[in-house]
Amino acid sequence: MFIAVTNGINTWLHTSEGGAKTSAALIPAIMALLKEANLSLQQLDAIVFGRGPGSFTGLRTACSVAQGLAFGAGGAGGIPVLPINTLLAVAEEARFSSSFTQIQAVLDARMGEVYAASYAYKEGAWDEISDIQLCKPADMHFEAGFQLAGNCLENASRIDSLPTATAMLRLAPAMLAAGLGVSADQALPLYVRDKVAQTTAERADLKNQVISQALKSDV
Repeated sequence: MFIAVTNGINTWLHTSEGGAKTSAALIPAIMALLKEANLSLQQLDAIVFGRGPGSFTGLRTACSVAQGLAFGAGGAGGIPVLPINTLLAVAEEARFSSSFTQIQAVLDARMGEVYAASYAYKEGAWDEISDIQLCKPADMHFEAGFQLAGNCLENASRIDSLPTATAMLRLAPAMLAAGLGVSADQALPLYVRDKVAQTTAERADLKNQVISQALKSDV
């Protein structure tokens, strides 16, 4: 679990293991980090979250928490939310830790499959070169001239890279300036594999719980 907050000068980071307790631990961890940074929800310019692809439970939790915090920050639509593609965050993390600007990002999709997409960094911005693939490793198309990065596929040249919160924070300013922020109710997860989804009632219930927690928390 990656959480980060920045005031534009300094960045505060929290990392911990994910798993079954993530949804219960996420809100308190976020509030503690905001307090450490001496910031309140109302002072944030935007809330960023990884929209997917990824695990269904993780995506639903991240989305619901982002929506709840945005609504909890006040106002009719709350503060803007930036849903960021997790594969793009992998590419950004790989670029930041290396000199490569053409990245083929790959994440473990479980069930013997991988998620993959290719990106090129030009003049301070990312271009999407290929759509997201969901395939068996043996069926994956490798982009010529692109550096492989991610958390799967045995490859001697692969950069170990994850969609970290700090990578998403680096992507956020340009996306916000480009008008890619959405209202909380429009911040939705990206499901590439269309299986196992919450019902509307379940999503609404989780969002209400998150909003209630956010409003009661002492930031």
